[in-house]
Amino acid sequence: MTDRVIAVTAWESLFRAQVTVMRALADTFPTGLISLNEYDVLFNISRSPGRRLRLKDLNRSVLISQPSVSRMLDRLAAREIVTKSPDPDDGRGTIVAMTDEGFALYRRVALEHMVAIERNVAAGLDDEELVALTDLCRRMRLAIADPLVGESAEARS
Repeated sequence: MTDRVIAVTAWESLFRAQVTVMRALADTFPTGLISLNEYDVLFNISRSPGRRLRLKDLNRSVLISQPSVSRMLDRLAAREIVTKSPDPDDGRGTIVAMTDEGFALYRRVALEHMVAIERNVAAGLDDEELVALTDLCRRMRLAIADPLVGESAEARS
């Protein structure tokens, strides 16, 4: 069993690092093109097959509320960055797809944003540490999403 003090200290450290990195990234983000929240939405859509995603799956992947995502998607659709269509497998659902113009905009912003990510996320870490950080974050995310993953990892140690 994990010591509570160690777990809380690790969380506080992770949280402080995340806030510091996010502030640095927000300070350099090219907001004249799209907002950081819009980028997050487009990032999630871009990683989906065919750059299409069910709205309910998108809502699970972002930190902003469902009504905020819906309003944002309406604005992005008005700018022809995304399209919205009924989900053929769920009459109440919506499919959100990135347009070619939207993907070009996303890519342009992403290339600029990647420079800031590299500068801020890699600050003080070497490649081996970044790989370890990626693995630790993935394992934590998976264990929270599926507690049985955490149990199987505990059994291995």
